[in-house]
Amino acid sequence: MTAENSFYGPLEDPAGDAGHREHPPRMGFFTDTSVCIGCKACEVACKEWNGIPEDGIDLLGMSFDNTGMLGASSWRHVAFIEQERPLGRQDAGLADLPVGPSSTEEAEEVVADALEVARRGGGDLGTAPVDLGFPSFDLPGAGTGTETRTQFRWLMSSDVCKHCTHAGCLDVCPTGALFRTEFGTVVVQPDICNGCGYCVSGCPYGVIDRRPDDGRAWKCTMCYDRLRDGLEPACAKACPTDSIQFGPLDELRRNADRRLAALHEAGVTEAQLYGRDPEDGVGGDGAFFLLLDDPEVYGLPPDPVVPTRDLMSMWKHAGVAASALLAVSAAVFVRGGRR
Repeated sequence: MTAENSFYGPLEDPAGDAGHREHPPRMGFFTDTSVCIGCKACEVACKEWNGIPEDGIDLLGMSFDNTGMLGASSWRHVAFIEQERPLGRQDAGLADLPVGPSSTEEAEEVVADALEVARRGGGDLGTAPVDLGFPSFDLPGAGTGTETRTQFRWLMSSDVCKHCTHAGCLDVCPTGALFRTEFGTVVVQPDICNGCGYCVSGCPYGVIDRRPDDGRAWKCTMCYDRLRDGLEPACAKACPTDSIQFGPLDELRRNADRRLAALHEAGVTEAQLYGRDPEDGVGGDGAFFLLLDDPEVYGLPPDPVVPTRDLMSMWKHAGVAASALLAVSAAVFVRGGRR
């Protein structure tokens, strides 16, 4: 183990710190949420390759999200966040389109105005064929005015285990079921896991979870078996827009910096990188993101901290308290002996 930054802070070589002397470069994910289309190909590919059981296919009332969160049987989770807000200079393809969730006042007004002039007051809606205008070379919505547009956008993001530089789950595992691979990733060995659940409370992101049937912990392995055969993870392979990028972490960080600069230059000033900074509370993530809003909007903690960050301080305080207790006990014993 290296003496400096073994528990928190920047760490250049997590794999080397774990004992891998000769190893490949650290690999990771860079997820650019600005080009995610919410197709869930990553979720499907992850489940198919890793043989993950079904964990519910019911809509949860949160847009098109039927997963809800990461879990023992959801190693990838595509979040759908619906927002009513100005789009600025970002072109989301909504120009001149009367889009928006039906529960918003703007959409209700558009629908109400249309129903007043509709045949039979809209009573026959959905009962007759509708001309969708296909095939056509015109832009969608080109025949309508901007007055029908509502300020609405979707934020979509494929969440995954962060494979932290300082992984709280790994630090607290008592059996060695969690280990750091030669690629710098963090993997669970289910045949060694005893289901104690310490890793669940040790993860600052709430990623790792236990299955109710056997109690063992499960999470993304970054397709460790595929990496060892020189293949990219299934989710990145299946992503049609390259929102999920896989490769050497240093290279991904450079790509992310360039992408962020391009978005800022285009006027998308709210774009930010999450998990890219090695100075953050977990020493930087092996899977980091480009977000178009604050982390809390995506269900991510704004300032994640690995539990071992304060470990040395806690031991020092415990030592001081133990020393004080021994001193008091000795003083009482001495005074009692004099009597």
